[in-house]
Amino acid sequence: MEKQTVFTREDYNKLSAELNKLKTEGRDDIAEKIKEARSHGDLSENAEYDEAMNEQAKMEAEIAKLEADLRNAKILDEEELTTESIHIGSKVKLYDMDFEEEVEYKILGKSDIDNGIISDLSPVGSAIMGKKVGDIAEVHTPTGKIIKMKVLAISK
Repeated sequence: MEKQTVFTREDYNKLSAELNKLKTEGRDDIAEKIKEARSHGDLSENAEYDEAMNEQAKMEAEIAKLEADLRNAKILDEEELTTESIHIGSKVKLYDMDFEEEVEYKILGKSDIDNGIISDLSPVGSAIMGKKVGDIAEVHTPTGKIIKMKVLAISK
């Protein structure tokens, strides 16, 4: 069974639009490139044709990934969010005890990763999920280092 992915309504709609665009415009563009490359003759030594076929394979893989994410999506009801503990959708202020600095993040699903926004699956995101104000989380970094972060505030 595939893991359920949590999305905000806005994020779900963005992914749906991206999927629709790939299925329509993206497939049409690739089909045109393949048609053009085929018109150049011998396919066994046609780099343009090979490139178009590779592009098509990459796009179809992306379509399959998006379809799986959307099929297993759970839409976050932002009205039900609380500030009792950290969950997807929370905005958090943390104190990085190693670097002695405050940092702020918004915790969202894996497709929203951006500056100031982290995934619930990232090292920091997974370490702070469920924590409350005053709790200290141990973040296991990919390098093996453990960073301690104290939860200062949780908001919607």
